[in-house]
Amino acid sequence: MSVVVFWNDDREQSGVTLSAVAVASKVAMERNLKVLLISTAYKDFTVRNCFWQENAVMEKIVKGKNLAVENGILGLSRLISSNKIEPNVITDYTHVILKNTLEVLEGYAGVADKTPEENLKSYKEITKIYPSLIATANEYYDLVFVDLNREVDEDIQQEILKQSNLNVYIAAQKLFSLDHYTELKENNPSVKGLKSFIVIGKYIHKSKYNKSNLQKHLKEKKELSVIPLNTLLFEAAEEQGIIDLFFRLNKIKDTTDNNYIFIDEVKKLGDKIIERLRELQVRMRWK
Repeated sequence: MSVVVFWNDDREQSGVTLSAVAVASKVAMERNLKVLLISTAYKDFTVRNCFWQENAVMEKIVKGKNLAVENGILGLSRLISSNKIEPNVITDYTHVILKNTLEVLEGYAGVADKTPEENLKSYKEITKIYPSLIATANEYYDLVFVDLNREVDEDIQQEILKQSNLNVYIAAQKLFSLDHYTELKENNPSVKGLKSFIVIGKYIHKSKYNKSNLQKHLKEKKELSVIPLNTLLFEAAEEQGIIDLFFRLNKIKDTTDNNYIFIDEVKKLGDKIIERLRELQVRMRWK
């Protein structure tokens, strides 16, 4: 049972959310693991649009009855605040995307009868429960992927990064973004050692700053991980079509096809995450 955080703090548009969605989906489709993807977003429906329609009513069978369940994080925050949360209860507030393998907990969607200021205040209060929620989820799910939003206050971000098992920093394909990550490694304990590694998001291979050159710039010995920029991914992310898209892309055999390269890089990143988690677990046993 492990927590993997996808994040970025340099304000560059590097595709953190879609990277988290892609890897969580690919891992869940290929491995016999119970995966939860947690969005910490504020009124950002990117994750929702990847998997379900905006007007879809979330229903769960609770004690033999079909019940409509309120927005996931809002309902869970009330349980956690009253100390009534149990690990297996979390699934009552998630959207099941793939039975027994992939669930999604949506971020704060806002309340219709609240003002923008009131909604933002409510969101800030709710974000305080994320560390506790993530820790509880880690007792029930094999893998918890967290899409860490920049709107979360810095102290809570750092708490989440500290308690996670692995932090995946999604950088833009720019030297500035890479240099910022290098600086973070020197000053932030959450970015040091095997617990953290960098991934280039929205990667374009026909660029002067290709994988090889960026790897040299970072002085990385191992192959740099990337998530290629992919048109089909962005379209599917607007049409609740991520899972269908991945099933289609998995059938491509032409290794020179851009879509094959995209899904292969996502798979390699998922494999790297699993491998790194295992390596960290072994090291912990030897301590």
